[in-house]
Amino acid sequence: MAFVAFVGRVLFVSVFILSAWQEFNGFGTDGGPAAHLLAPKFNVFSKHVSSQTGFQVPHFEMKHAVAAAISVKAFGSLLFIFGSSVGAYLLLLNQLITTPILYDFYNYDADTKEFNLLFAKFAQNLALLGALLFFIGMKNSIPRRQLKKKSPKSKTL
Repeated sequence: MAFVAFVGRVLFVSVFILSAWQEFNGFGTDGGPAAHLLAPKFNVFSKHVSSQTGFQVPHFEMKHAVAAAISVKAFGSLLFIFGSSVGAYLLLLNQLITTPILYDFYNYDADTKEFNLLFAKFAQNLALLGALLFFIGMKNSIPRRQLKKKSPKSKTL
């Protein structure tokens, strides 16, 4: 059963590993296509947050954000494969930050093609988020094995 769980974790994180690998290969000197895609979406997101909450989102280089996302996905995936809750928390953090920014369906009218596409991808990421929460919950609900003190066996004559 442990092998099946291991294979399941490997298949689950393949989404994150392949995404990190693709972003790493296209990174270049300016953050690559991921930074070019993220910059306008982040600007819209930060304006939306500041208009709704009054909180000013700090400015930073998109290539640094992409590099951080690559690192979190890669490191979190490796930890998750070996059953670590820390890896699940890292992937959860990545999902919580990137999902509402990248899949901004809320900026489009409901009858447009972009809305449907972005909402579908948003829902898929919510499913990944739910699976990570399930893993964390199951990991924390299973009691850890306690070492049993071995009682000395009496020798029979």
